[in-house]
Amino acid sequence: MMSDSTALVLFSGGQDSATCLAWALDRFERVETIGFDYRQRHRAELDARGAFRVGLERDFPKWAARLGEDRVLDLSVLGEISETALTREVEIATTESGLPNTFVPGRNIIFLTFAAAVAYRRGLKHVVTGVCETDFSGYPDCRDDTVKALQVALNLGMERRFVLETPLMWIDKAQTWALAERLGGAALVDLIRERTLTCYQGDIKTTHEWGRGCGVCPACELRANGFTRWKTP
Repeated sequence: MMSDSTALVLFSGGQDSATCLAWALDRFERVETIGFDYRQRHRAELDARGAFRVGLERDFPKWAARLGEDRVLDLSVLGEISETALTREVEIATTESGLPNTFVPGRNIIFLTFAAAVAYRRGLKHVVTGVCETDFSGYPDCRDDTVKALQVALNLGMERRFVLETPLMWIDKAQTWALAERLGGAALVDLIRERTLTCYQGDIKTTHEWGRGCGVCPACELRANGFTRWKTP
């Protein structure tokens, strides 16, 4: 049986999903996490997951008591069929369709479907994801309409009442930093800066005021600009 006080967070190891994890721990009594290895070129992000969870357990005892199992699913087949800048060593650019070549077709739909299958087995009602329409790269599977349609399909197909939660859907990156501060104060902001990785190049050696990353890829630029806007009155 699903409990209304349970959640499964799609946790990549990046800023957005880390903020969503804190958001879920602040609201639900039992929270589990799930990640996906699709042979992404920035797989270093997966390594950040464990370090961030350890930091949460250390700095936030109340949340630690609610934090449950973690799992990473092997979705290498997605990388095999995706000719994108996130799954191949190619230059990041805009395609003829107008979408950036960092768009992995079907990725979020597949992630949410697998997450719902795990949630079904684990009795978890709320499935939390960090997709966003406000600050996004034009990915159609990040749109609110996509998530709402998928929620209907999953509930019909599994005869359940999952709730797909998108706490970042209508806020920008500056507001995401502000949300992290509201949830966990400076300690959570510092943990996100130091332990998460949101960089298409997977650069873990270069550090900035806003965190780790190459500083030039679209993901780093978005994060850096948001941090600056948040820090500027």
